[in-house]
Amino acid sequence: MGNVVLRADTLSKRYTLAAGQLPYKTLRDDLTALFTRPFRRHHRAAVEAAEFWALKDVSLEIEQGEVVGIIGRNGAGKSTLLKIFSRITDPTSGSAEIHGRVGSLLEVGVGFHGELSGRENIYLSGAILGMKRAEIARKFDEIVSFAEVERFIDTPAKHYSSGMYVRLAFAVAAHLEPEILLIDEVLAVGDVAFQKKCLGKMDDVAKHGRTILFVSHYMAAIESLCTLAYRLDGGRLVQSGTTREVVDAYLSSVPTVDNASIRLRRDRRGTGKLRFTDMDVADDDGSPASVIQSGQDVEFSVGYTSDGANLKNVSMAFDIFATSGQCMLSLNNEMVGVEFGAVPSSGRLCCRIERFPLAPGQYYVTLFCRVNGEIADWLSQAAVLTVEAGDFFGTGRLPPSTHGGFLVPQCWRLESQQTGH
Repeated sequence: MGNVVLRADTLSKRYTLAAGQLPYKTLRDDLTALFTRPFRRHHRAAVEAAEFWALKDVSLEIEQGEVVGIIGRNGAGKSTLLKIFSRITDPTSGSAEIHGRVGSLLEVGVGFHGELSGRENIYLSGAILGMKRAEIARKFDEIVSFAEVERFIDTPAKHYSSGMYVRLAFAVAAHLEPEILLIDEVLAVGDVAFQKKCLGKMDDVAKHGRTILFVSHYMAAIESLCTLAYRLDGGRLVQSGTTREVVDAYLSSVPTVDNASIRLRRDRRGTGKLRFTDMDVADDDGSPASVIQSGQDVEFSVGYTSDGANLKNVSMAFDIFATSGQCMLSLNNEMVGVEFGAVPSSGRLCCRIERFPLAPGQYYVTLFCRVNGEIADWLSQAAVLTVEAGDFFGTGRLPPSTHGGFLVPQCWRLESQQTGH
């Protein structure tokens, strides 16, 4: 095609960090800061500062109609690249060229206000994302239908479930009609059915010849949507090529994660009202286990601290991913109807599984917690989980790792078929 619509030329971005500040911030963090800045009191407290290069000498070109994936671990610079192309932040050096109207699917929910109704939030969020009022009105029914919130459209958003909130926020963003679409981790939230719906919508956008830049940890989605990919590591562009080549190289490069480093990890998201400090896996005898077997009883536990006692409405999840990025198992207290009530300022959140069902292989555990509906701490690839073949079926025969990802109890029988004379 030869028509370059996005170009980065030796692009670099440096942040100056105060003591204790996290180097990794999302698009949502930057937009929130932008809209709340006029209401803050300025002060000149002396703080220790350090430099952090989120991007360093990144050069790339993306042509019209290309669907390109950006992959890398948290803190690699993926979201910073999208912030610069979205004009949310300026580069420290180098240049970024954008030729065409840009729409950004940011972290869903940017601009939503709990006291406003869904209808009012559609107009507010649409305005923040660059839509004109007439355009929003024209697409209003389609947005509401996509989000499946017709009955609650005039209800204040603070009464929405997390699923309703996510569906409506994505629907607003997804119905922009830009020439260039920047997508940042929109599949990290929502249920499986809605994730498929999101992928379908993005695939539809791609088929209409628009340029898409897609950031995700979900490798299956990257491979499904994208023909080309770039890999960032430590703020530098380390690889470009076909999606398959880049994804394979990325998966083979992910190092083993040391559980003891969880407290020190800086590439985390959330308000910090609750923060993970460590994670343990114990076998059926309660002994620490670095390797578990299919079919054995397992307990996952995570230590935490918080900024105050008696936190309420705490939702905790251990999400277990295959190395491809596919979520294989989600352990969530809310899903099974367990409520913790008031949670003390420090302690452990534990989940026990009987007959662990995953087939042999290596998996990554992501830790995720909400407090009162807000993300408190979110740590991707917090730990590596190695699963070995175990006697899941009690037959003495061990399941191979090549035969599916899940093991389930099975009942077999033989029925004879009699023929008539």
